[in-house]
Amino acid sequence: MRVLVLDYGVGNLFSLCAALERAGVEPVVAAEFPSEQDFAALVLPGVGHFTPVAERLGEMRDRLQQWLADGKPILGICLGMQILFEESEEGAGRGLSFFRGRVVRLPNSVKVPHIGWNALRVRQRHRLLEGIEDGAWVYFVHSYHPYPEDPTIILAEAEYGRTFPAIVAEGVLFGMQFHPEKSGGVGRRVLENFLAIARERWNS
Repeated sequence: MRVLVLDYGVGNLFSLCAALERAGVEPVVAAEFPSEQDFAALVLPGVGHFTPVAERLGEMRDRLQQWLADGKPILGICLGMQILFEESEEGAGRGLSFFRGRVVRLPNSVKVPHIGWNALRVRQRHRLLEGIEDGAWVYFVHSYHPYPEDPTIILAEAEYGRTFPAIVAEGVLFGMQFHPEKSGGVGRRVLENFLAIARERWNS
């Protein structure tokens, strides 16, 4: 099974692709949407600044919208998750607006960026979280986090200065504020769950 990793000029691709390979799929990195359609899922990686990524992905919004309309899963990681929302305090530009809400900075009461391990607090059970216990630890590197208008999309939260969404989902659209590719066995399981959802839809 092939998974498209969209390269829009941010880092983190090597460790992400290695994690996808360990999960048994073939990651294909591309800066544009390939003409071929044989991809079961799409991953938006994320390290960087909101504004240039918003500009880059804004040009691809129609293709991404069609991807979702075709029922193919999308996973946004860190900034790749934040860009799924409408706007960000980090900078100018419009996000993809697939989720309603904005991205806000972590409070000044804590050291920013937030780099390290934090526990997930599961808010609702979902197939993406199969095998993941409440309190499981994952690895974060971020200064901002989403603030969804619709709190029912939040599957899990974490705490750093305030409680913030760590995993969101709606239909075949998923976002993780932490880095699953750097989160050991817990991150591997969440990625495997995402790929299982994609595989099931791909084979149906």
